[in-house]
Amino acid sequence: MPSFYTILLTLLATCAAVAQTGQLRGRITSAGQPLEFVNVGLEGTTYGNSTDADGRFLINNIPFGTYTVRMSAIGYETVLRRVQVQDTNALWLDATMNETQSTLNEVVVTGTMKEVSKMESPVPVEVYTPQFFRKNPTPNLFDALQNVNGVRPQLNCNICNTGDIHINGLEGPYTMVMIDGMPIVSSLSSVYGLSGIPNSLVERIEVVKGPASSLYGSEAVGGLINIITKKPANAPLFTADVFGTSWAEVNADLGYRYQLGNKVDALAGINYYNYQVPMDRNGDNFTDVTLQHRISLFNKWSLQRKEHRLASLAARYFYEDRWGGEMQWTPAYRGGDTYYGESIYTSRWELIGNYQLPVREKLNLWFSYNDHQQNSYYGTTPYRASQRIAFGQLLWDKEMGHHSLLTGMAFRYTFYDDNTPATATFAAWDGDTTVRNQPDRIALPGVFVQDELTISPEQKLLLGARYDYNSVHGHIVTPRLAYKWTFAPQNVLRLNAGTGYRVVNLFTEDHAALTGARQVVIEGDLRPERTYNVNLNYVKHLYTANGHAIGLDLTGWYTYFNNKILPDYLTDPNKIVYRNLRGHAESVGLSLNADVVLNNGLKLLAGGTLMDVSTLTTNEQGALVRQRQLLTERWMGTWTVSYTLRPWNLTVDYTGNLYGPMRLPVLGELDPRPDKSPVWSIQNIQLSKPLGKRVELYGGVKNLLNWTPNRNSAFLIARAHDPFDRGVQFDSEGQVRPTAENPYALTFDPSYVYAPNQGIRGFLGVRWTLR
Repeated sequence: MPSFYTILLTLLATCAAVAQTGQLRGRITSAGQPLEFVNVGLEGTTYGNSTDADGRFLINNIPFGTYTVRMSAIGYETVLRRVQVQDTNALWLDATMNETQSTLNEVVVTGTMKEVSKMESPVPVEVYTPQFFRKNPTPNLFDALQNVNGVRPQLNCNICNTGDIHINGLEGPYTMVMIDGMPIVSSLSSVYGLSGIPNSLVERIEVVKGPASSLYGSEAVGGLINIITKKPANAPLFTADVFGTSWAEVNADLGYRYQLGNKVDALAGINYYNYQVPMDRNGDNFTDVTLQHRISLFNKWSLQRKEHRLASLAARYFYEDRWGGEMQWTPAYRGGDTYYGESIYTSRWELIGNYQLPVREKLNLWFSYNDHQQNSYYGTTPYRASQRIAFGQLLWDKEMGHHSLLTGMAFRYTFYDDNTPATATFAAWDGDTTVRNQPDRIALPGVFVQDELTISPEQKLLLGARYDYNSVHGHIVTPRLAYKWTFAPQNVLRLNAGTGYRVVNLFTEDHAALTGARQVVIEGDLRPERTYNVNLNYVKHLYTANGHAIGLDLTGWYTYFNNKILPDYLTDPNKIVYRNLRGHAESVGLSLNADVVLNNGLKLLAGGTLMDVSTLTTNEQGALVRQRQLLTERWMGTWTVSYTLRPWNLTVDYTGNLYGPMRLPVLGELDPRPDKSPVWSIQNIQLSKPLGKRVELYGGVKNLLNWTPNRNSAFLIARAHDPFDRGVQFDSEGQVRPTAENPYALTFDPSYVYAPNQGIRGFLGVRWTLR
């Protein structure tokens, strides 16, 4: 019988053997230079880390065994190495990574609400890194997207310069904008929420074109833009990016990484923008560009937990004071009728979180909350609004053989109140009709399921469906299908089909209704829009014997709309009439991205899109009439050309876009302004030069052609000299009557806008990074 000491020694030896772990150290370089922020992980485990400024990494407490080490970084080819950890001594691993020959190559994306590689994703996703946007530095995300093919920032007001993002010709309310997978911009905030996201905190931006309602719900009809922020542990210690322009604009972007104790990594960011010099280059006595004073504060915390479970929390506060109007306007005239001005105070805060439950199964709880307050005057018309949105979803991610299952529950609650008829109701008291305020309160619970089946190494099939119950509109079901076929090396074909839906709040999406220039008319009960979409995507990579590389990404799509809601500006110049379309609408198009890297270092990313977004209605004779959508171009193109002059280590970036004609909202048959825009282009050039490892200087010229829309029109704002319509005469039916003083029968209206009014300008900036 063994003694007590023998048993004790045996147990201690067993425990020591079980507890034995090793370390993996190493250094990763590219072209002899260390690579920072490379993700190094052991496949099939949660063990991993990232490289520091010297390209070094360290992974501790690795149980003995054989592992595959995966080294990946955006812009570089992934490297796999097999290692064996068998003793407590540190195992050293050196690796060299090569730049990807194409930015269309493999990167990590979340287009299916779970991290997969881009090449393996059955859903086509475009990924853009901060390096891409630095080629044309901008003070906000809205302007930064102007060089993305198929995506166009659209200004909606000549005076307040509010705007939205068009994807493949569909208007801004069809685009969902998210931070780290959580919806942040919708309804009221779609106009302002795209500003003030600190660029220093952005790791990449993902663009999915086409309906994604089966996963993300309402508003993801035209597509989604997902802003992925940096992990605090991977971010530099401090970053600063500050630039100014010859128009006296100043933009500052700061980021700082810090720790709270031993288990919390944090990342803070500040974006500050100031423009306070009124300019009137087109001579209409109105500011060409809205004056703005904006600050955005962002903080993200990441908790280190057992078994590497996820836990993060992020908060953002945004404040903006913007105004545009007559050059004589000051805040003292706010809300008055002496001088016309549009003054907007915006205050907004957001909370975003992710917590992986401490259970064996992979269960993640995502949650967000935002509060948006608006205090505005459009001339004498006040607009005060409050919106609060609470969102939560529980995701279960499960691998079962050839099936990758993702299922979950979601709940969204929206509170919206304003001082317009949007939240008014009528009650009868003793025969008198009284207007009462009735805020919108909408509950939207939903469930969804997605199964990604690996048919073979070359083929994947994704099936998904979502069920939502809208407390106002009832039951909504949105199915989805995606198929990926890698039929040859570097050749991928994807087929996607699905449905989408959108519930509309007009007053929070169309600020032309708030200028006081038009009466808003709503015909009937507006029903939710429904869409049916199919798109085909083909990706091909070509590598030549002399070192050139070409990436091609071709997509064709077709979307059919039921119950589409369109604002009618043309039938009556004094009104905006909203109604469900009596007929249907279509969006059809073809898009091509080409990414070329030559062996001499010249890089070209160019794209073009052809599209037709139209409504089809039946006229009195029973014939089908097709009409193009307002403010939608038939074609567009974008390009980015980069080349480094190595003797001087000087990089030249030439960026630009080109847009075809689009229908414009004129005010009647007598309106002398063109009802179609000309072909127009915004082009920019930048020179940048690093000074050591920490500092980079950059500068250049924006809008080289000095293009502004007033070149094509005698005036942009209708009756800019009479913004309160004191000199306008109306007939007995309320229509404007032509007079000697008003021969074109116009009323004041600033909605005739399709391009920025800001002309050529220089810029100069500096970036500083402290590792």
